[in-house]
Parts: sequence; C-alpha cells; structure tokens
Amino acid sequence: MAKKSNRARGDEAEDLACDYLIEKGYRILERNYYAGHSEVDIIAQIGEIVVFIEVKMRSSTGFGTPIEFVNEAKMEHIYHAAEYWTQQTKRFDAPQRFDVIGILKKKGQPPKITHLQDAYR
Repeated sequence: MAKKSNRARGDEAEDLACDYLIEKGYRILERNYYAGHSEVDIIAQIGEIVVFIEVKMRSSTGFGTPIEFVNEAKMEHIYHAAEYWTQQTKRFDAPQRFDVIGILKKKGQPPKITHLQDAYR
C-alpha cells in the first residue's frame, strides 16, 4: 500500500477534527485559510466566539505529543492569518480564541483527540 502524502494526512486529520468540533456544537467557517504564507487549519465558531484552530496528527508520541509540535513560529503564522481573516470578514467585535487539536492515530486503533482550548495568546 502506498504511503499517504502529507496533504492527504493533513486532510484526514482536519476531517477528524471537524467531525469532533461539529459533534461539540461548533460551526465550521473555513478550512485551510491562507493569508500569504500563513495558514489556519480550521476557523470555527462556538456561540459568539471565533476559534482559530491548528490541527496536528501523529502516529506515536516517540518525539512528543501532537500538541507539542505547535511551536512559536507556527503560532505567529496563525496570528497573521487570523488578523487577515478578521480584516477580510470585518468581524472585529467577535471574541477570538486560539485552540490546538492534537490527534494520536496509531495503526489499528481509533484516533485519540485532545482539544486544548485557549492554547495560547
């Protein structure tokens, strides 16, 4: 069986995250939102809050948990894309939050999803 591309794995992770979020009452506003070289995996809304979500999936924790792979540089890119999205949609008054969803997907096991709300500011 051919190995999945990074994009295919990313799509799978985001599909799992979106399903999880919808089940929790979130409304998905955007996926893979780009602003120049910056990207937000998922932009969702829960109540009045707009949530910018980074999704990381790993098959093991040998090098750390999926959430630990979101570093400061990645956060800066997400902030940039979130700022641009806010300007484009003119949703300046909406409260915002930055979350991380980590997915551990070991072969032959159901995925384990960790949702870290308000992960960074």
